[in-house]
Amino acid sequence: MLVFRCPWPQAGQPGGQGTARDGLGAVTLEVVAAAADCSPTSLHAIFGSRDGLLATMFDRYVPIPDLEALAADPPERLEDTVHAVYAALAEAFAREPRVLPAIFGDLFTRPDGTAARMLKANLPRMFASLGGLPSTLVHTGRLRPLPLPLLIQLMLGPMTGHMLLRPVLQDALGNTLPPVDEVARTFAEAFLRASAPEARA
Repeated sequence: MLVFRCPWPQAGQPGGQGTARDGLGAVTLEVVAAAADCSPTSLHAIFGSRDGLLATMFDRYVPIPDLEALAADPPERLEDTVHAVYAALAEAFAREPRVLPAIFGDLFTRPDGTAARMLKANLPRMFASLGGLPSTLVHTGRLRPLPLPLLIQLMLGPMTGHMLLRPVLQDALGNTLPPVDEVARTFAEAFLRASAPEARA
C-alpha cells in the first residue's frame, strides 16, 4: 500500500522555488519528482496525471476523515461538538505544507480549475460526513431547521475565513490576535446563538 507524504517542495529544494507559497499552480509532476528524488514517470505510473496527484493531496490534507470520525462519535455537549469541528478545521489549515489554503486559493482564482473539480467530486462525502451532525441536532430541536447547505456554511464560514486570513492578521496584529483555540470557542458560541431555535423570527 502506498503511503503518500506529499513531497511539496519548499524554497531551496531541488525543483522548488517556494512552491508551498505559490499554490497549486506550481505543483507539477516534474517539480514533485525533483523534490522527492524520483522520476516523473514513476509518479505518473502511481497517480496517472497531475490531477490524480492533486486529488490524493486533497484527500490527505482536507479534514474530511477528522469530520467523519467526529460525526461517528460526537461529544455529548453541543458546544463541545461545534468546538471540535472548528479545532479540526484549524489543525487542517495550519498543517504543513499548507495545502488547504492553496486549495482555496486555486478555487477562488479558477472556478473551473483543479480545486473546483476536486471539491465537486468530494461534496457528497463532505455532506455525508459533516451533514449528519447538524441534521441530528435539527431533528432533536437543538438547531433551527435551516437548509443543510446554509447551516453548514453558517457553521464553517467564520472559522474558515479566519484561518485563511490568520497569517496576515498575525503579521499585522501580533500578540493582540487571540489564540486559535480562543477564536474557535468564540465562533462556536456565536454559531450556537445564531442557530438556536429561539433565534427564529
